[in-house]
Amino acid sequence: MKKELTYMDSVHRDGRIWSLSIMALMLLYPLALCLMFGAAPDGKGLLMGLIATAPMYWAVGVVETFTYIPMLGAGGSYLSFVTGNISNLKLPCALGAMEQMGVKANSEEGEIVSTIAIAVSSIVTTVIIILGVILIVPLTPVLNAPVLAPAFAQILPALFGGLGVVFVSRNYKIAIAPVALMMILFIAVPALNEGTVGIMVPVGVILTLIEARVMYKKGLL
Repeated sequence: MKKELTYMDSVHRDGRIWSLSIMALMLLYPLALCLMFGAAPDGKGLLMGLIATAPMYWAVGVVETFTYIPMLGAGGSYLSFVTGNISNLKLPCALGAMEQMGVKANSEEGEIVSTIAIAVSSIVTTVIIILGVILIVPLTPVLNAPVLAPAFAQILPALFGGLGVVFVSRNYKIAIAPVALMMILFIAVPALNEGTVGIMVPVGVILTLIEARVMYKKGLL
């Protein structure tokens, strides 16, 4: 008798299928261009480029896996890694939805809420992109207006600031060290920017876990 798949079994099955499918599509696109135009990359140059850049992406990929999955759950993580833009969009949506519903990411309810939030976020993002492509020409003069430039520059700070107020106010003692560290690092090292988020988020998470453990042991929490 065939064993009936549980919800989590189906999540992992479908997640693996979609992840492998997306990876195949990403690899097939440059291959298709090579075949269409009869041009292949230089083997030595390609190898040297991979040696210079691939280790960084491997490290970030491993770190992000261990960082995001506990916060997003299995279904949310599969969706996020397939659709992308995790730290700027998927993570805030999932955390905000779970906060509103009063559930944790490691619970069955949190797993479902996170997955639905990220799925809706992906759909909305796709719709907005389609509308943007259609309306980009007539809206360009409006979007390029100098009066709107300050607002566009503050979209991400406003998004994360709203989330930060909720979580920091609830655990302000734990938030002091990671917030102070990140402020010092980004001020002292101007080279750190949005491109380093994949590395700096895990650093902040590890520091917070160590700090919380020490404070708990000392009875400060």
